[in-house]
Amino acid sequence: MHPNPLYRTDDRALCEDLIEAIGFGMVFAATPDGPRVAHTPLLSNGEGAVQFHLARNNALARHLDGATALIVVNGPDAYVSPRWYDNRDTVPTWDYVALELEGRVRRMDDAGLEAFLHAAIAKHETRLGEEPWRAEESSEKVWSGLFRGIVGFELEVLAWRPTFKLSQNKSPETCARIAEGLAAAGSPALAGWVRDQAA
Repeated sequence: MHPNPLYRTDDRALCEDLIEAIGFGMVFAATPDGPRVAHTPLLSNGEGAVQFHLARNNALARHLDGATALIVVNGPDAYVSPRWYDNRDTVPTWDYVALELEGRVRRMDDAGLEAFLHAAIAKHETRLGEEPWRAEESSEKVWSGLFRGIVGFELEVLAWRPTFKLSQNKSPETCARIAEGLAAAGSPALAGWVRDQAA
């Protein structure tokens, strides 16, 4: 979380929207073998918990149940050039959207993992349009093989720490130029965030 309170928000719906839109994140935890991180799809249950799964042989999987962990969801980010400022006698920076979720982790039972997998598949298949692939298209052998190879977890979020660093310390005119510059430099998603916060 950025130390400047200007870049924070208490808008829980905005945080939930970020999890929904990105759908992927990193899980960090301390283990007896040192700090570890795993990258995984995420689903929020909308009630203060985030679900995910890991490969059974992932270095984190055997240490998470009952542990405190941190999930990080990264939104768009990009370099911001001083050429877009009113005063070029300054330094560059980086604008970004990120969310840290700290909480206790519990291992899901088989029914919970099954429900998570079906919900994640339905969510992402629907986004692709056309005829979605359905889990039922997997043979029992393939599905059970997948199931034996993964472990499901749920993190009960005890602390939400969002950072929406979107040039809020700049004038609306400068923000408009930053958004134009970001869009031209190949970062249209971040440009949209900068425009929205300046509006």
